[in-house]
Amino acid sequence: MTRQELEHIIRASAEITDQYEFVIVGSQSILGTQPHPEDVFTVSMEADIYPLNAPELADRIDGAIGEGSQFHETYGYYAQGVGPDTAVLPKDWRQRVCRVQNANTNDRVGYCLGTADLFLAKAAAGRDKDREFCMALLEYGYVTLDQVLPLIASMELDERAQRSLKATVRRWSQAALGRH
Repeated sequence: MTRQELEHIIRASAEITDQYEFVIVGSQSILGTQPHPEDVFTVSMEADIYPLNAPELADRIDGAIGEGSQFHETYGYYAQGVGPDTAVLPKDWRQRVCRVQNANTNDRVGYCLGTADLFLAKAAAGRDKDREFCMALLEYGYVTLDQVLPLIASMELDERAQRSLKATVRRWSQAALGRH
């Protein structure tokens, strides 16, 4: 997915829901902070999105421009309507969002997660594809341990899960630095 395609999804989501502001929480939120990232970050065909002030309308997005829709077949990418609970994030993540708003979004707003928050959401999910994505964020220098480790304490995870996440992040960082 490209930045222009993400902007199209924001515009289409606004038309479908009659909402003004949206949150993008998945891997494609990287396109907010990095409009032209390396190819490893743009392989996904989907953007995880929900209306900021009416998250219950995410189902409308999914139905109209989701996987398998006419939109998907026409453009080759799609939106996945998700909810605010889709990603486990640090409490103050909204302070670090990157605002995507321009003529291509019809001046509607897409709030993309800050890179450290995206990293932590992916790390907390812990799937293989998330691990690879996080390793690439570390490898390309989009995040550092100093940025992400302090944020873990404000995530809604119990103490054991926070310790485990910190250990995982440290391990991934060592492995990513070893790739060079």
